[in-house]
Amino acid sequence: MSTNNLPKENFRDSISTIDKTGKRAFIFPKIPVGRFYDKRKLLSYLLLAFLLSAPFIKINGNQFLLFNILERKFTIFSFPFWPQDFHLFVISMIIGVVGLALFTVAFGRIFCGWFCPQTIFMEMVFRRIEFWIDGDRAQQMRLAKQSWDDEKIRKRLTKWVVFFIISFIIANVFLAYLIGSDELITFIKEGPAQNQSTLIALLIFTGVFYFIYAWFREQVCIIACPYGRMQGVLLDNKTLNVAYDYVRGEGETGRAKFNKNEDRAASGKGDCIDCKVCVHVCPTGIDIRNGTQLECINCTACIDECDTIMEKVGLPKGLIRYASENEIVKKEKFRLTIRMKGYIAVLTILIGFFIGMLFLRNDVEATILHMPGQLFQHEGKNITNIYNYKIINKTDGAFNNVTFKLVDPKGEIILVGSPFVKVSKQGMTQGTMFVKILESKLKGEKVVLKIEVYNNYKLIESATTNFVGPRNFN
Repeated sequence: MSTNNLPKENFRDSISTIDKTGKRAFIFPKIPVGRFYDKRKLLSYLLLAFLLSAPFIKINGNQFLLFNILERKFTIFSFPFWPQDFHLFVISMIIGVVGLALFTVAFGRIFCGWFCPQTIFMEMVFRRIEFWIDGDRAQQMRLAKQSWDDEKIRKRLTKWVVFFIISFIIANVFLAYLIGSDELITFIKEGPAQNQSTLIALLIFTGVFYFIYAWFREQVCIIACPYGRMQGVLLDNKTLNVAYDYVRGEGETGRAKFNKNEDRAASGKGDCIDCKVCVHVCPTGIDIRNGTQLECINCTACIDECDTIMEKVGLPKGLIRYASENEIVKKEKFRLTIRMKGYIAVLTILIGFFIGMLFLRNDVEATILHMPGQLFQHEGKNITNIYNYKIINKTDGAFNNVTFKLVDPKGEIILVGSPFVKVSKQGMTQGTMFVKILESKLKGEKVVLKIEVYNNYKLIESATTNFVGPRNFN
């Protein structure tokens, strides 16, 4: 192969969305068509349906997904999690990072093109609306250069209004993930006048989404997303990527325009006919023929377009395809490497550990702590300490008759207020109690108490705390 025809490395010195003067260069991709795009559409609409409905789905009264950071309430797949379960959340995040790393090592940045919410909303919602209003690539480019006449004003206003409405809908769904769908519906019924702070937050979210999808767009994937940077240290020559087969495409003398009366094999020309359709269809504006690039999100639009062109000119498909560098150069098929097996082993251990911790997770947690600043009190022959208690009910049933029993040493527990404690389902209650023990029963100035918690005389939890007494005993 002639080295003169290989892509130069200076394309890595800049990104396609910035021009030579440093200003933003907007991308006008061609409408994608093909088998991969059809599969992406099907998957994207399923994921969109899930994303938009998840906060409104309830199982056993629990929202399917809830991330209420302010009130520290979380439900994942309808399982409630509390701040006391933060270790489970940390492990789940580690599992996600390791799983994503494994996925990237094996299949490149395919997550970005097929599963990422940013890509799904951008390419399958906003971009398709833009195609419907502004037309295909050539029409959009012509409209961008066009003076502000009636047609351009009408199309721009229509697009901006539709984009804002969809951004507002997305913001509402996003808010449902944060505060809960019931709370959001209540706010909607009450009206914006009674919930001005919520309305302001909603408009801020709407503005952020509108800015991203109307202006910032693919820059999120290129500039803002840390995953794009992470892939640079995860990919290797054995990773499957959307790749251009430069061995076949460049041939001996390089790519050239198609001539139906020419025998390309005899002339040494590659199968790439330099039609640049793969560039025109790319949503991030790169030339896949330059090799693996940070901006590539593995959306497969270039595969569909190249296959269509190859079919039209009578050349084999797959000039751009899912392939590793080793497959292109050495014809090696994909297989699990030692690196991938290592990630799989770590991921398996983490998942097993996580499942084990889920089974060991308590449905009820009771915390009893000595009241700060308070020592002990003499009451005749008894020593009294004062405590704060907190009971967290993670179950779907309410506790209406909670009592405490001092197991060791023997003594008496007196609750401040009602002798019975009530805890709502998935709720928390706290209060104050006195613990009274005969001075003769104490064996030191600090004794460990074992207290059992009952609901309707059924043991639901046990807790320990320290009891403070006088230094000297008779």
